[in-house]
Amino acid sequence: MITVPSARRPLRRPARLLTAAAVLALTVTLAGCVGTGTGVRTSDDDILPPAVASPGVGTTQARPPQPPTDPATPTAMSTAPVLPERLPGLGPRTLAKIPADARQVVLVTGEGRNSSTSQAVLYRRTGDGWEAGAAWPARNAREGWTDDHHAGDLRSPIGVFTLTDAGGLLPDPGTELPYDRSGGFTIGGTGFAGEPLAGSFDYVVAIDYNRRPGTSPLDWTRPLGAGRGGGIWLHIDHGGPTHGCVSLQRNHIRHLLRALDPDRHPVIVMGDAESLAR
Repeated sequence: MITVPSARRPLRRPARLLTAAAVLALTVTLAGCVGTGTGVRTSDDDILPPAVASPGVGTTQARPPQPPTDPATPTAMSTAPVLPERLPGLGPRTLAKIPADARQVVLVTGEGRNSSTSQAVLYRRTGDGWEAGAAWPARNAREGWTDDHHAGDLRSPIGVFTLTDAGGLLPDPGTELPYDRSGGFTIGGTGFAGEPLAGSFDYVVAIDYNRRPGTSPLDWTRPLGAGRGGGIWLHIDHGGPTHGCVSLQRNHIRHLLRALDPDRHPVIVMGDAESLAR
């Protein structure tokens, strides 16, 4: 974040007592400067409180008593949000699976074990805690989630997986991940709701479930065997549930691709809310 230094205000000079003649001269001068209210006001900081009638020339009006300040009461200067030290919604079993060097986490929380709708948030680890990005609507597999994913079960795998590779049918949108642009990401046909699938793989991020990290998302090596499924990606939402992937809206997947930084060792934590809380 770039911080622009604010302009320093000029030091105020001590107030001087005015004679009656000086007050009259000052009143005439201000009348010409202020006019009828058509001037431009730069900020509320430029506006002084209205004058209080003085008992006489050369005397000052005492300020009304101010309520005492409680040192424990937050002030306008201490309104910065307190960042959580732990990722919200995650239980000890899930937290233990997150690598110690992970500084970016895509947290995908499903609405229910058998639900195909979820929410995704990109978290960034800072010196003060985990800073959350915007919450994005997401979709997962038609039948929901599972701890024991197999090919064809129409459920998304629950777990913590690294994010190391990306690709798509369209040119690299500016990601720092290795990006494979290929015609192999072409897809046609329709989804479960009859929606067209074309364009779903314009941009993808491979989820390292049963795959070999450091290769194109199109690499079909299955270290756990073909029966355990694979090809689990983050890709563009096509308007319906997936076979096992997680889908985001086009602008959100582009934003994610540009935000992911391999030097921060990004991972995805995904599953239904109850499972992630274990």
